[in-house]
Amino acid sequence: MAFDLSAILDSNDPAIFEFPSRVAVIRPPLPLAADQLRHWSSGQLFGWALNAGMGLDPGKFGSPEYLILSTHGGLRAADGSPIALGYHTGHWEVSLLVDAAARELDASGAIPFAGYCSDPCDGRIQGTTGMFDSLAYRNDAAIIFRRLIRCLPTRRGVLGVATCDKGLPAMMMALAGSPDLPAILVPGGVSLLAEGGEDADKVQSVNSRFARGDVTLEYASEALCHACASPGGGCQFLGTAASSQVAAEAFGMALPHAALAPSGSPIWLDMARRSARALRALDAKNLRMRDILTPAALENALVLHAAFGGSTNLVIHLPAIAFHAGLRRPSVEDWSRVNRQIPRLVDALPNGPQGFPTVQVFMAGGVPEVMLHLRRAGLLDTRVITVAGAPLSDLLDWWEQSERRSALRKTLRDRDGIDADQVIMSPDSARSRGLTSTVCFPVGNLAPGGSVIKSTAIDPSVIDADGVYRKRGPARVFLRETDAMEALKSGKIEAGDVIVLMCRGPLGSGMEEVYQITSALKFLSFGKHVALLTDARFSGVSTGACIGHVTPEALAGGPIGKIQEGDMIEIVVDRNALEGSVNVVGVDLEARLPRADLSADPLLPDDTRLWAVLQEASGGTWGGSVFDVDRIVGLLEQRKGRPGGRPRTRGSALL
Repeated sequence: MAFDLSAILDSNDPAIFEFPSRVAVIRPPLPLAADQLRHWSSGQLFGWALNAGMGLDPGKFGSPEYLILSTHGGLRAADGSPIALGYHTGHWEVSLLVDAAARELDASGAIPFAGYCSDPCDGRIQGTTGMFDSLAYRNDAAIIFRRLIRCLPTRRGVLGVATCDKGLPAMMMALAGSPDLPAILVPGGVSLLAEGGEDADKVQSVNSRFARGDVTLEYASEALCHACASPGGGCQFLGTAASSQVAAEAFGMALPHAALAPSGSPIWLDMARRSARALRALDAKNLRMRDILTPAALENALVLHAAFGGSTNLVIHLPAIAFHAGLRRPSVEDWSRVNRQIPRLVDALPNGPQGFPTVQVFMAGGVPEVMLHLRRAGLLDTRVITVAGAPLSDLLDWWEQSERRSALRKTLRDRDGIDADQVIMSPDSARSRGLTSTVCFPVGNLAPGGSVIKSTAIDPSVIDADGVYRKRGPARVFLRETDAMEALKSGKIEAGDVIVLMCRGPLGSGMEEVYQITSALKFLSFGKHVALLTDARFSGVSTGACIGHVTPEALAGGPIGKIQEGDMIEIVVDRNALEGSVNVVGVDLEARLPRADLSADPLLPDDTRLWAVLQEASGGTWGGSVFDVDRIVGLLEQRKGRPGGRPRTRGSALL
């Protein structure tokens, strides 16, 4: 398309020059009192001027003000068609939730304000340099949300709306970091599956399957077109987005049965309206975030993560939320303890065994249904107060007898032909169907600082009769994900190999996700016989014998950076005891030097390099990849030879 410079410089439309330089204002005067004019700051007074300029009803001045924050992205026409696309479906319809909540607040006599910080899509940036910004974005967004909260000093409370992998944890971090405010989280919900189509998990392996001759070009084109079947919501599987929604509700930050609602539906919009009512009720009862986010609530979030079979990325996000809430960050020992105690009760994509989409998990009862089973087993603290303004025990009593519960279970059975008890199971039923606990943290001479694997999602056919996964195979070493993917596509990776991908931790790539690899291994016929070991992290939908978060990372001197092509790697993961090891055998690692070719990705942005060193100084990935300002200042002052830092207050936690 050719562009005419004259058309860029001038539209040749004389009508555009007709506009006023002044405008007649016909408004009643502001209902100011002399005491306000005498004692308010100029900013408070000018805020009222701005409100009048934006059209606030004069009768509303002086009403309580509430802030709605969201990750909304894109620009939708009134009929839902795109004027400008968003980055992903997860934030495409979020503005509808904002609208519903704002109207409810307005109808209650309050003044709603709205602000936005949009978020990227990990699915869109898989295998691209965009992934170098993914995890670092979370901290940036949390800072922006907290700044927006503080920059409206007249707000009485905050309602946060978010859906997906980084925007939702960022919103939770921001609300947690506002301990003296009433606040509530509205999850953005989930998208729907296409009738007879591939889900958003499987379709992301279509390039590898095409390269290996498993699918045709025509099949791939149709599968990609249909995979995101509805316009809004997070992906249809229990990845990081859905796991974060579950964690928000389990933490008490969202209303009962808020997580995993189908985006765009009446039940989804109703949740936003009820959340706005709840925010006003929290304010009236003087219940603040500090009253909701307690050590017991954090423990419940860990418990629900295990019971659902949640994403390994929550090992980073939940400690970050705890940090900003002023709570002790859960350690690897805490995660291991909880996962040994708590059985997985949910059969959802991608974990299986059948793999129901998240909307059907919602219909089967979602978080409160799982909580009923956990309460009966004595595995849940039901004394905690949630944003509903009542103890969790009362909410579960309501849920068990509710029309909402019975109606949705009936619809799931009558329309979809699915028994809700096959989706969300009792501990005995789950055990009989072969469900195992969620995550394990292998250690060994290649991961002296630890690593993580979603052990429940290893293909059962490669598990020995005693419940242990055992593998010994030659290392296939890569420093770039693109090189590993090319090897997979071209047939250079074989059954029995162990892919070792290094230099992809925080210092190397911003700790990118390498879902391209894990997805290919899941859906290629031989993939279950290949293991992956990396200092990167995984998408929440990843499955298989994939061990990530290897610590220390290669560029921090980790022994993974000493592995050479062909070294024999031995992996053992006990899915019953939740113990594991990852070692190189027949090699004296102490005597071997790190590889000479270790390097950060040359395209790693300086912004992400800064994030990497700041989060490492603050406790690293096991500490939630946060910015602990007191610790950073202390380290800088030590380098200057004088003590630094300051006393910690609520909202800043000890390591």
